[in-house]
Amino acid sequence: MNLMEKMEYKGWPNCIRLFNGEIELIITTDVGPRIIRCGYINGPNLFYIADAETGKTGGTNWRIYGGHRLWHAPEVMPRTYSPDNEPLAYTWNGKTLKLAQSVESTTGIAKEMDITLDSGKNHITVIHRLVNKNFWAIETSPWAITAHAAGGRAILPQEPYVDPVEYLLPARPVVLWYYTHMGDPRWIWGNKYIQLIHDSNITSEQKTGILNKQGWAAYLHDKTLMIKKFQFDPEALYPDYGCNNEVYVNENLLEIETLGPLSKIAPGSAVEHTEQWLITTLEQTLQSAHDGDIDRNILPIIHS
Repeated sequence: MNLMEKMEYKGWPNCIRLFNGEIELIITTDVGPRIIRCGYINGPNLFYIADAETGKTGGTNWRIYGGHRLWHAPEVMPRTYSPDNEPLAYTWNGKTLKLAQSVESTTGIAKEMDITLDSGKNHITVIHRLVNKNFWAIETSPWAITAHAAGGRAILPQEPYVDPVEYLLPARPVVLWYYTHMGDPRWIWGNKYIQLIHDSNITSEQKTGILNKQGWAAYLHDKTLMIKKFQFDPEALYPDYGCNNEVYVNENLLEIETLGPLSKIAPGSAVEHTEQWLITTLEQTLQSAHDGDIDRNILPIIHS
């Protein structure tokens, strides 16, 4: 059974809890749109929460808060950092929770999020929507960002090996930021997967992006696995030198980010970007970070 209830959470009095027999989501309506908790019932939160900002609302400064949020790319100050500190409008039809933000005063964009938790399995559909409320067209990309809890790792798939005798053209871009250090010990550059591991003892920031044609990324924390699936459009132009999937880490959190195509949005029109989430538990904790361990323990779940 798929259920909804209203509740207080972390100092925000007007949160909504979606839950089935195993997992739960908690969504703020005092700020956002934000999914502030995701995980097994009575289990740890897979999402990071900024303890110093819990329960806060209002004001003109952007706050990270934590959880899952919606931005618009490419990243630029101050447009991207328009505060989401005000209450949301929402509707519940018994299946899907629809959240609608007021128009951002600095951008003329309104952010919306539709959240559906399946009743019979641990599957979540999140539709991210940017609505252009300006009187002119704008160019941007919907950017879905999940701030994950400390101590886990991100797993991104690489393109499968092809012998150069068969194909000579490049397969995918790997994009680096000015502060990216490829020798940082949190990176694992495997032949089949790129991994980014969170380590609270390392305070520097790291980020990279790829054009992910496989359409999935994963976050692994101990034995709990969260898989994100998303669409790749081979005809589309993506921001950040062609990235539709990015990862970021600092001492507090690890972010897995997906991006929709970069497009012009006419006045009154909208663009959407959909993520499919699956929460599951591995039979055992991975003993190493080798590609073969991911092949054996995680890839069958993704393909199923």
